[in-house]
Amino acid sequence: MTARVEKVVTSGQFSLDGGSWDVDNNVWIVGDDSEVIVIDAPHDAAAIAATVGERQVLAIVLTHGHNDHINAAVELRDLTGAPIWFPSADTMLWEAENTEASPDHDLTDGTRFTVAGSELVAIATPGHSPGSTCLYSADLGVVFSGDTLFNGGPGATGRSYSDYDTIVASIKERLFALPEDTIVHTGHGDDTRIGDEKSALE
Repeated sequence: MTARVEKVVTSGQFSLDGGSWDVDNNVWIVGDDSEVIVIDAPHDAAAIAATVGERQVLAIVLTHGHNDHINAAVELRDLTGAPIWFPSADTMLWEAENTEASPDHDLTDGTRFTVAGSELVAIATPGHSPGSTCLYSADLGVVFSGDTLFNGGPGATGRSYSDYDTIVASIKERLFALPEDTIVHTGHGDDTRIGDEKSALE
């Protein structure tokens, strides 16, 4: 039996470089009726916890350090008891949002999570931020791309700690190596497929 994927959309503000923007974020919950992993924790810990229900949360995995992906993580950890996995290359972004709490584990390239019989593998994809990381599940045929790859192209790189050439290299070298029929579950907006984005970017 393999895991299933559920989505929760939360709304709030993304703030960086002195500006703030209203955003809707995708929260991905991967698992079954007894255990799950939560990917990203933006804006509304109660809404995420309500979707999880009585299931055990094995991990809260944060794809990168922008506040609109992490600002409910500590509260969600308090509600669920699950450890927070976070890429240490984005520590400066974490510390801008959280001064009293720290993540539990460093999310690095190749980190593996097993939930409900399915495996997710971390793929380092710097560019949108230095620590940006995707999570790929071969048996589910999906990749959770955070803000690295969207339906329509790469994530934004016009702000601090981001770089366009780096994100394009990450996408081409790491994500476009995945099967073309892999579904891309993004941090914002609609799903896409690796093959669709590959043909558009190359």
